[in-house]
Amino acid sequence: MSFNESKIKKMLPKTYLRKQVTQEISIALTHFQFLVPVMDKHVYNDGTSKDLMSLTGTIPIKCQDKTYNIPVCLWLEESFPQTAPICYIRPTQEMMLLKGKFVSSNGEVRLPYLEEWKHGECDLVSLLQVMCVIFGDFPPVCMKQYPEPEQTSCWLQFQRQTQVLSDSDGSMYLCLPREDDQQDHETTLKR
Repeated sequence: MSFNESKIKKMLPKTYLRKQVTQEISIALTHFQFLVPVMDKHVYNDGTSKDLMSLTGTIPIKCQDKTYNIPVCLWLEESFPQTAPICYIRPTQEMMLLKGKFVSSNGEVRLPYLEEWKHGECDLVSLLQVMCVIFGDFPPVCMKQYPEPEQTSCWLQFQRQTQVLSDSDGSMYLCLPREDDQQDHETTLKR
């Protein structure tokens, strides 16, 4: 979905500096096409919540000559652009958050650029560019490692001698030899 300035401005409550915020978001969207503006409820660390504008989506990073899309969310408080956005890494279910120097255990982004934010000198595009560079050197997420399925257990199941037998009443049952190799013991499952 395309977001022009008038559409973004309509999304913003009047408590925002609508002209400045709209312009900042619009410029950011021209540089980072996989971000979208969203009005949503932000829950602060103390448990309070507030409806805020956010830029949500992915930013591209280069890591070891490959490009990866990192899921982010930048919350813009009503005091933006005088104050820095509240930024988070939002890993998908297949990803694992990597806590480190620039990312807390809850995914909050902690960059010197954010801590030293100065209105008039700092902007969303520069912040996103800094995030791309830093996260290229210090990736904030990785893919979860799933254990390889145990091949031997499947192989053993196919190698076991199974028999389908019928009872005197005509019902069928499955006969499996036990895995502990004890003599003439069978496990039966009636159906």
